Amino acid sequence: MTMQDSASGVALWRQVADGIERGIANGTYAAGDKLPGETEIAEIYRVNRHTVRRALATLAERGFVRAERGSGTYVEAPRLAYPLRSRTRFSEIVGAGGQEPRGQLIDASEDVATKELARELGLKTGAALIRIEALRLADRTPICVSTSWLAAARFPDAGRVFGATRSMTKLLAHYGVRDYRRGTTRITAAIADAADAARLDLALGRPVLVVDSTDVDIDGKPLVTKRSRFAAERIEFVVENG
Repeated sequence: MTMQDSASGVALWRQVADGIERGIANGTYAAGDKLPGETEIAEIYRVNRHTVRRALATLAERGFVRAERGSGTYVEAPRLAYPLRSRTRFSEIVGAGGQEPRGQLIDASEDVATKELARELGLKTGAALIRIEALRLADRTPICVSTSWLAAARFPDAGRVFGATRSMTKLLAHYGVRDYRRGTTRITAAIADAADAARLDLALGRPVLVVDSTDVDIDGKPLVTKRSRFAAERIEFVVENG
């Protein structure tokens, strides 16, 4: 394809961006597909690589593509509909959308309960906790980073168990908790810090949706409290009534 309008650099990159967007819309590039490299796109549209980079950056800002460092640029999947219900399970939600849920342990360490954490978990301030930092993905797309706290007395070695199971539901089942529900949920907005931006493969300054939640057992006793940071451009929360 030859670019006819060379009078404006803005027009050139916009035409490249529009062409790739059309390719995504008509199925030429499906969700998860890797786009051709910058050099190949530049040859297709007969522009320079700087123009291609600007076009791809614009598409990334609009949520159509995602650049993975050292790998390439991939077509983003449609936003994941994430229901907020009494029994919220990441694996079930992602699986229902036809994607493979994945979890990665980032870090597990000992911690102590602050006043706020103690209140959420029904413990005394200063009680021993296990802190678990994890990354959740749908297929290969990072969806959220979560920090979870559990009482060390009730869930000893929880970090190792999560590392082996990569699932909070399976971790709780390991300790005899067969069912649980969401006790409280609070949602706020924030800007991703450098660490979360890197883990979620977001540009610095991109928004995240912060979900603070506490899960309880069938008797209402707190089990785990967590702070999850969702990539805002990849998720939409659905509040289910009833």
